[in-house]
Parts: sequence; C-alpha cells; structure tokens
Amino acid sequence: MSRRLFSLLWALLFVLMASAQQDKQPRRFSPEQFDAELQKYITQEAGLSCQEAAKFFPVYKEMLFKQRSLYMRQRQFGRTKPGDEEGCKKAVQERDAVELEQKRILQHYHNKFFDLLPASKVYDVLQAEDKFHREKLRQWGHGMRQAKK
Repeated sequence: MSRRLFSLLWALLFVLMASAQQDKQPRRFSPEQFDAELQKYITQEAGLSCQEAAKFFPVYKEMLFKQRSLYMRQRQFGRTKPGDEEGCKKAVQERDAVELEQKRILQHYHNKFFDLLPASKVYDVLQAEDKFHREKLRQWGHGMRQAKK
C-alpha cells in the first residue's frame, strides 16, 4: 500500500513539474496573429473607417513586405565581421545603402498614404504603429523576465 502511495505521489510530482515547465516556456511567435493585432490596433487608434482601412492596409502591407526584404539583407551585415579593412569598409557602406533605401521606401509609401487618407490620419497611423511596437516589446520583455524566474 505504501509503495503504491509513494509511486502515485511521485507520478503526481512529475506531472506537476512538467506542467510548470510548460507554463514557463514562452509562446511561439505567430506572424499572422501579430499582423492582425497590429491592423486592429492601428484601425482603432487612428480612427480609420472600414472604407479607409480597406484602402489603406493593402498598401501598408506592400510597404512592410519591401521593408522586410531589406531587413533580411541588413541582418546579414551583423553576422560575421569581415577579415580585412576593405571588407569592413564595404560592409559599412552596404549597410548605409540599405538604411537609405529603407528611408526612401518609407517616404514613398507615406506619400502614397496621403492619397488614401487625410494627413492627420496618416500621422495617427504612424503614431499608433510606433505605440503598438513599444507595447509589444514591453510585453515580450516582461514575458522573458517571467520565464527566467
């Protein structure tokens, strides 16, 4: 009887430990969920109507797609340091070129946004986007601190 009780308690302890470990593991990132939350947040914060949102978000997603391709190129520059001075100089110049291209893309799409929305709403969209990203980073940071405890 005591052997059964001991085995049962041991199994219960094992199950509790396993579930506690699962709770501490951070949730996987879902790009689709992130984009849906971002779109909802921007729509609410900027006060976009359904018609405005329907016109705006396809162009906004097009901009994000172009930006992401540049971010991927830029990430490559930080992975390994070139072995010589000329390689380092070239890497810095390429990084600068990518950053300038990112700014040109932003400027181009901001001007497109003015054709779709009033300037005040474009301003509100940009503010909402920044605020959303800051809040998400804060949440993720808080989640990471919780996971380490």
